[in-house]
Amino acid sequence: MNSLTVRMARWSARHPWRAVIGWLVFVVLCLVVGGAVGTNSARTADYRVGEAGRAEAMAAEGHLERLSTQQVLISARSENPLDKQAAEGAARDLAARMTSLPDVADVAAPQWSGDGRILMVEVALKGEERDAKDKVDALTEQTAAVQKANPGLLLQETGSPSISKGVEQQRGDDLALSEKITLPVTLVTLFVVFGSVVMAAVPLVLALSSIAAAIGLSMVVSHVSPDAGVGTNVILMIGLAVGVDYTLFYLKREREERARSGGRLSTEALTEIVAATSGRAVVVSGMAVVASTATLYLASDVIFSSLATGTIVVVLVAVASSLTALPALLAALGKRAERRARRRAERGKPARRTRRQDGGRIWTALLKPAARHPLATLCVSVLALLALVLPLAGLKITEMSRDTHSREIPAMRVYDRLNEAFPEHRVTHDIVVRADASRTGEVTGALRRIAELADRDPLFADGSTIRTSTDGRISVLRLKVPYLGNSDEAYDSLDHLRHDYLPATVGRVEGAEYGVSGDVARYADYPAHQNGKLPLVLGALLLVTFAMTVYAFRSVVLGLVGVALNVLSAAAALGLLVLVFQGTWAEGLLDFHSTGSIGSRVPLFLFVILFGLSMDYQVFVVSRIREAVLAGVPTRQAVLDGIRTSASVVTSAAVVMTTVFVSFVFLHIIEMKQIGFVLAAAVLLDAFVVRIMVLPSAMLLLGEATWWPSRAPRGAADELGRAAHEQPVVDVR
Repeated sequence: MNSLTVRMARWSARHPWRAVIGWLVFVVLCLVVGGAVGTNSARTADYRVGEAGRAEAMAAEGHLERLSTQQVLISARSENPLDKQAAEGAARDLAARMTSLPDVADVAAPQWSGDGRILMVEVALKGEERDAKDKVDALTEQTAAVQKANPGLLLQETGSPSISKGVEQQRGDDLALSEKITLPVTLVTLFVVFGSVVMAAVPLVLALSSIAAAIGLSMVVSHVSPDAGVGTNVILMIGLAVGVDYTLFYLKREREERARSGGRLSTEALTEIVAATSGRAVVVSGMAVVASTATLYLASDVIFSSLATGTIVVVLVAVASSLTALPALLAALGKRAERRARRRAERGKPARRTRRQDGGRIWTALLKPAARHPLATLCVSVLALLALVLPLAGLKITEMSRDTHSREIPAMRVYDRLNEAFPEHRVTHDIVVRADASRTGEVTGALRRIAELADRDPLFADGSTIRTSTDGRISVLRLKVPYLGNSDEAYDSLDHLRHDYLPATVGRVEGAEYGVSGDVARYADYPAHQNGKLPLVLGALLLVTFAMTVYAFRSVVLGLVGVALNVLSAAAALGLLVLVFQGTWAEGLLDFHSTGSIGSRVPLFLFVILFGLSMDYQVFVVSRIREAVLAGVPTRQAVLDGIRTSASVVTSAAVVMTTVFVSFVFLHIIEMKQIGFVLAAAVLLDAFVVRIMVLPSAMLLLGEATWWPSRAPRGAADELGRAAHEQPVVDVR
């Protein structure tokens, strides 16, 4: 008992106030440094993948990249006919005002809708696509000024920048709502577990302080791995879940050991015992989460990298808090309990009654099937999980586009009006060609041939344009499609270009490089890019999970079992997600509009995060079993006792984690809803089916072979291992 974990806990227990103050200083320092350096947000170039990404890079090379645009719709305030003269005057005023703004690159000539009821003014912005949302306020001020000067007209503004700004605002409001739901429920759950407000507050306070430190550190780390705008979301979601769980594992073990010792051990000694058992489990499970999450970097995607960075930072900080501040708080609370016990004794009051705990009647009952009929229980539970896997056969993965955003965002409602009045503005494809300047004429001729083919194709609209860079090397043809970006027609138009028109035209220009970019091309290329990386990421994930389990328990068999159970529970949760979100039957229940598909980032994120989080339960439960086996207890009895005595902690941890994830189901962003739902479902399946039914059944059937190739020593256990299989005694408050 002289590991680094124990040594750190021993120092913290002996110097509790130094440790607590040191932790608070660390948290404040992280926030101060993070605030000073700021967040390095991902740039537009960081999102480029596939053919669309290569085409965008070529266009940028020729300074022909697509600019972010805002559209202002001018219409009548009622069903009365529009005063066209007034509308055109307002459009001229608006164009003059917009042109004077430093961030405006161009203002297009006003355009009437087909029915003559709406006049549109389109404004192009300078600079990065990702920065455009920060420039919206200046434009909306000018629109508001023109609106004030023309009270008889209705001016409404939309566009990618204003939609992004609206989504960002909605995400912030959603996170605030999530916190209002999660924090009280978590506090109540912990109060039920501990029966003490002080003890319930400890996990929550440490989790929140870990989140604060992680947010500051993530700002610093963003200068190495850019933040895609999702880092804070994942830090809040994962940080609260694992932060509370790690502290819960630690506190519950301390209570058991304190009750078992009957006052014979000092607070410092108890802290060392807990650090050697639950403390080690926390470190191992935390490192497992970090190692599994790191496989997301192999996806070569800025959003996955941002998710991985946020998760890794917050988990490492949560582990650090459990090694430093938590032992200090345990020592302070333990000494407080000792003083109270001495005062009770001095007053002649009897000591608090204690009772021996066998794990609870409920958990004893739930374990009976596995204990009495392990083979039948294993088969039935595995078949039930496989039944949930079946909907995966119909899995449809798509990139969630602008068309899937909530219509509670004002800019989205105006966007719908824009699409209805100006269908030719719904989708555009950019065909980008790079060739030697001497072949500019050939390239232009080939692009004109594509435009002629598109004119005869009902999937395209009129109004194509060709632009060429000043050096003549880069040319861009823009084609319009009168269908929404997530429609089959939009994807068919992309296929026509890539597979038919381009090879027959610019494909015949010697030395020409070409590609199609645009929103639809991005939506098509991203899932394809991800599918190409999927085998590499999943292969690395399985290998890491296996290696971490073997390292933790010195058992190849447990490593294989752990991988199999993680795959099964993750696949079952994903099947349940398909069943709920690809259909329409649950729309009213969960307040969403089904897109008939699953967000392209959800499955991979689920597998990676769940593999890491499942190690929490795996390490905690199997560590208790292994302690008993090392003490000479037969594997069968160790399995039943270990799971029974740890069941309440696993349940409490699962409830807390599920509460955190379920709160994300109330968000408006469909991908966040799906992630919250699938993680909550996965945690419940893992805690109540895999750890209570499948794992004990499998270990009982395997028997002593569970620990192969190591052989559990019998009769040579240390005091720590022997204590693990004894029935713990807990306070009756």
